Amino acid sequence: MIISSLIVIIVGLAYGIAPNKLFPELFGIKVEGLELLNILRAIMSLYIAFGLFLILGVIKTQYWKIATIVSIIFTAGIAFGRLISFLFDGISLLFVFAFFTEIIIMFWGIYN
Repeated sequence: MIISSLIVIIVGLAYGIAPNKLFPELFGIKVEGLELLNILRAIMSLYIAFGLFLILGVIKTQYWKIATIVSIIFTAGIAFGRLISFLFDGISLLFVFAFFTEIIIMFWGIYN
């Protein structure tokens, strides 16, 4: 759960800390306009909130089960979205590793 939470928080920070630098270099997307920055920072905050909740599940045992379910739903949702993109848009080599990592974390959560 700690690994999952750290990954989610780091990815969230990547969305919102410096999207003007990261997105053009990594994805070839220019981040222009207040609205897009707002969306990316909202996504960052959502990821951070999920990550912090997963940490809460580690610290407080009464939240462990729900944090595990949240982790499963979160990673399954992202992996499903990637799968849809792979099928309709083509396989992105940049995100194949992320896809399999999400699948592994999802099944690890189901197993636990």
